This record gives sequence, C-alpha cells and structure tokens, in this order.
Amino acid sequence: MSVWLSSNLDNAASLVHHGGELAGIVAFAASGALLSVRRDLDVVGIVLLAAATALGGGIIRDVIIGKTPPTAFTDLRLVAVAVATALVIFVWHPPARLTRWPLEVADAVGLGLFAVTGTVTAYEHGLSAPSAAMLGLTTAIGGGIIRDVLSGSVPAVLRSNEHLYAIPSLVGAAVTALLLHLGVYRSWVGLLCAALVTVVRLASLRYGWHGPRPWYTKTARRDDR
Repeated sequence: MSVWLSSNLDNAASLVHHGGELAGIVAFAASGALLSVRRDLDVVGIVLLAAATALGGGIIRDVIIGKTPPTAFTDLRLVAVAVATALVIFVWHPPARLTRWPLEVADAVGLGLFAVTGTVTAYEHGLSAPSAAMLGLTTAIGGGIIRDVLSGSVPAVLRSNEHLYAIPSLVGAAVTALLLHLGVYRSWVGLLCAALVTVVRLASLRYGWHGPRPWYTKTARRDDR
C-alpha cells in the first residue's frame, strides 16, 4: 500500500512538475500584465511586458547553457501561454485593488517555480550543482528584472528597501541543486522547494523582512545629518 501510494504521489507530482514551467510562465506573465495595467499601458505594452517577464529568465538561462535557439523560440506554446494570459487580463480589466497584492502573489509563485525548474534544466544539461543553482537564480529573477527595467523602475532585486526576493530563490535553487547532486531529487520535493520560496517571499511582504545590510550604513546616515 505504501509503495503504491508513494508511486502515485511521485507520478502526480511529476506531472505537475513538468507543467511547472508553464505555470511559472502564467504567473510571471500575469505579474507583467498587471504591472502594465498599473502603468496604464495599451494592449501592445501589456502583451510585450507580460511576454518579456514570463520568458526573459528562461531565455537567459538557455543562452548561457548553450541551448540555442532558446526553448521560447522553438516551443511556441510558451509564447502562446504568455500572450493568452496577457490578453485575459487586458479583456478582464481588473480593478486597481487587484493589481497590487495579486501582482505580488503571481510574482512570488513564478519566483518559486522558476528557481526549481531553472536549476533542474541547467543540471540536466551537464552543469555542476553550484552552477545549476546560479542559473536557477538567474531564471527566477531574470524575468522580474526585465519587467522592472522595461516599466521604468529600479529592479526589485537591487532596491535597498525591497523585501526578500533573490535570497529565497537562491536558497530554493541551492537546495534543489544539492538534492540533484546527491541523486535523491524527486518531483514532489521540487514542488516543496518551489512552495517554500513562494511562502518566504510572501511572508517577507507580510512581515517586512529585508536582507541584511552593512552595520555601518545606519551610522553613516546619522552622521550625514
């Protein structure tokens, strides 16, 4: 019974994991489209920002590992999913209050999923565990950086007052890479890693968690006064 349950759990998780990239694309495309609505962009801006957010990190990853042309240019389902998500938000016209917290939730979900799937993809292409973790981080934060730059904002990962963003994705990618290296990685464990990244990101927004800063910066600010 336990063997049957374990097998079915792993198979179900494997199906979800294989769809993780699509789910991440939907989440990041939604975050890009919602930000476009906040910036009062037209349909072209909404679609372009959604697609850039959803596919940018994966394209950077594929170029670095030598997977050319990148998957986004060979599997048009990815582009179709990103565009469809953007058009749904364009037609739906969400109220202003739904472009704030849902934007953060969508971004957090994409962050967690891409941290894991990016690491797995890099490791399967022959990179070492540390390198795979770094590319997992790149995949996770790359789309958000592109989104922020195109929308005229300082990327969230570089803001001194930003809540935890790169740190949880790096931890999720590192844990995934370690499990792959040890040969004990399973799809359901990958889902747990993605969920952990998402939860930590959302908790940082809820409770105001920030990354550590140099101890002397506060002193310097007081001296400047």
